[in-house]
Amino acid sequence: MRPFALGILVAATVIGGASDASAEVKVERVTYLNQPNCIRLSNGAVEVILTTAIGPRVIRYGFIGGDNLLGEVTEASVKTALGEWKPWGGHRLWTAPEDMPRSYSPDNGPVEATVTGATVRLVQPVEPHTGIVKELTVTLAETGTGVTVGHRLTNRSLWTVDVSPWALTIMNAGGTILIPQEPYASHDDALLPVRSLTMWAYTDLSDPRWGLGPKYIRLRTDAARAGSQKIGVANKRGWAGYARNGHLFIKRYDWHEGTTYPDHGVNTEAYTAAAFIELETMGPMASLPPGGSATHQERWSLFRDVKVEGDDAALERALTPHLATLGLK
Repeated sequence: MRPFALGILVAATVIGGASDASAEVKVERVTYLNQPNCIRLSNGAVEVILTTAIGPRVIRYGFIGGDNLLGEVTEASVKTALGEWKPWGGHRLWTAPEDMPRSYSPDNGPVEATVTGATVRLVQPVEPHTGIVKELTVTLAETGTGVTVGHRLTNRSLWTVDVSPWALTIMNAGGTILIPQEPYASHDDALLPVRSLTMWAYTDLSDPRWGLGPKYIRLRTDAARAGSQKIGVANKRGWAGYARNGHLFIKRYDWHEGTTYPDHGVNTEAYTAAAFIELETMGPMASLPPGGSATHQERWSLFRDVKVEGDDAALERALTPHLATLGLK
């Protein structure tokens, strides 16, 4: 993968005002990363840009005038039996568990976009090889940095399919993924396991890109290390994050007790190879009859001036006040 570059925003055209409930959110049509007819949501603090010529994708999320926290991968591609799949960058929706070529069904064509106030709904045409319809619904808060991203998979085939909504966010290179550990307890107080950890054949926990502590699991990029690293976690803490250049990106999502998750029971995954890095979440597995749907929601927030240097204790001191504003520990 090539290093990520900041996209160029041009030719903004206002396409819709906001409803009374979102009076401070501006909605415009823009060109971004050479993609026409993107939809930009902005509230004076942050902006979110969604593609309509490809996708569905959230291609930018960042402070106004600041770096894109999402990665931009404009030239990479993967050849599959279904055609050329391009990551493009940003945030997308897949079906888990991963399979080749099913998961890599190309999404290089236009999507249907509907704007209602500060909410944009993007619907991809039925995938011809899977019968699945992928849908993103993105809402920007009137103030602050909050973004709600809804994911929906709908089965338009003639048979039942078993899938999990899989939300993958390519992050801008040079940062560190943060996954909280379960609260520490001594052997005297906790005899039973508290979470599952999934590893792949290429996972090497001695790789220096990993940081494993009692409070956090960390994974950082290293452009000089091309080998892939990945881990999956049954994360019941309700959040995971990415820290880069003093900015902290947090995504919140629910753990559904008593359900089955893919990849040996995990709902959070972290992946890197060279400068490429992804923070991924998943909903429970669902058996979808024809016409059936499965949903999964993420809630995003962004913070400035957050240092992730030092040990777990220093990281906890840096994160705690920001997590507290989100009702997290």
